[in-house]
Amino acid sequence: MLDLSVIILTYNEERHIARSIGNAKRIAKQIYVVDSYSTDKTCDIAREHGAIVLQNKYVNQAQQFIWAMENCPIKTEWTMRMDADEYLTDELITELEEKVPLLPANVTGCMLPLMVKFLGKPLKHGKIRKIQILRLWRTGKAMMEQRWMDERCYVTEGEVVSMNYYFIDENLNGIHAWTQKHNNYANREIVAAYEGYWNDSVSGGNGLESRNKEKGKYYKLPKFLRAFIYFFVRYICFGGFLDGKPGFIWATLQAYWYRYLIDAKIEEMEYYIGKNPTPQEMRTYFKERFNINVDK
Repeated sequence: MLDLSVIILTYNEERHIARSIGNAKRIAKQIYVVDSYSTDKTCDIAREHGAIVLQNKYVNQAQQFIWAMENCPIKTEWTMRMDADEYLTDELITELEEKVPLLPANVTGCMLPLMVKFLGKPLKHGKIRKIQILRLWRTGKAMMEQRWMDERCYVTEGEVVSMNYYFIDENLNGIHAWTQKHNNYANREIVAAYEGYWNDSVSGGNGLESRNKEKGKYYKLPKFLRAFIYFFVRYICFGGFLDGKPGFIWATLQAYWYRYLIDAKIEEMEYYIGKNPTPQEMRTYFKERFNINVDK
């Protein structure tokens, strides 16, 4: 067991939370569940399994996790972020137990590779590169990006190292819940894509640009065609077809449901407020259509 605390954000996660806490307890001294006022049994189950439960009103993922870092009374040397539908593999637990205590003081964070498991199958193909995410850091040495989508933690000082073995994202709520969640993700993706209109601190300037060049290039492609390109590149060029039927369903949902839905919502937005709206017009649109207040 490491000198480690784990933070898990939740909202109606009764299907996942026992698995998540049980997995985290194999390596962590303390688990904190920061809940957004769930209406199911999430908090009761979390307490039954030994977690400390705090609650806070949800605005977005970034702000909720920043609140968690500021309000969880963490005393351990290391902090880890996990989502309720994620868990560490046995191999990663062993790797962390062996390597983390030996890290020099200048190493303040660990990048963990992510593997999605869908319909019982790990999706090993269809990715441009191995997905590495900062999920473990020395307490007080990391911060969360203030973004509406694809928010990530980053170390505020020191260096990071990468682990070899994976943590797993396996959501058990089914495709119905997946489509509902990704409908909300699509709204947040559009807000994040246009964030430069009102937030000067967002790199890359105004308009449909992302914090990274790859998304910036993606959004410069024609709407709707880019969803097809997304599918072709990931499913054909990068071997998503090697993951069998689950890989095909996943790639189709990601491209022709989620990415296509984003483009449809952008088309709808441009119909109502034009292609060059003012910042105030965008604020009003996001509030009225998506119930997102970008000034919070």
